[in-house]
Amino acid sequence: MYGDTEVLRRRVDQLREQAVDIRGLADQLVARTESTGWTGRAADSMRVRVTERATHLRGAAAQHESAAEALEKHVHEVETVQERIAEVERRATDLVAEARTRTADVQRRAADADGTGVRVEPDPDDVVLCAFEAPPSGHRDWLDVELPGL
Repeated sequence: MYGDTEVLRRRVDQLREQAVDIRGLADQLVARTESTGWTGRAADSMRVRVTERATHLRGAAAQHESAAEALEKHVHEVETVQERIAEVERRATDLVAEARTRTADVQRRAADADGTGVRVEPDPDDVVLCAFEAPPSGHRDWLDVELPGL
């Protein structure tokens, strides 16, 4: 199965937590700088530089949020594809099972009719379905499967 969505969701949560932490650090940095009580040109210069750094930290926090949102969107897309794969796999498995049942019935009727001159042939679609070699369960190749009735 592709994309472990639980792992991806945990990473989304981590990114969001890191964004909160980074914003908090930026706020603490500014607050501590303001509370020093230091005055003068050097103090003013330091406050300007700290404010700039805090702005950069908040920008990094915003980038973490953007990454979390993009990853969360990706998680939804992965889940959609996984659901499509599972649906095709279920439908194909059902079709193959039904075709095998019908083919077995045809073979029984053919055996019963043996010697009577009556020809009993399986449906061509059932022949195709019975010959189907399925991809591994959950594999993306299920999206490319083409079978009669699918």
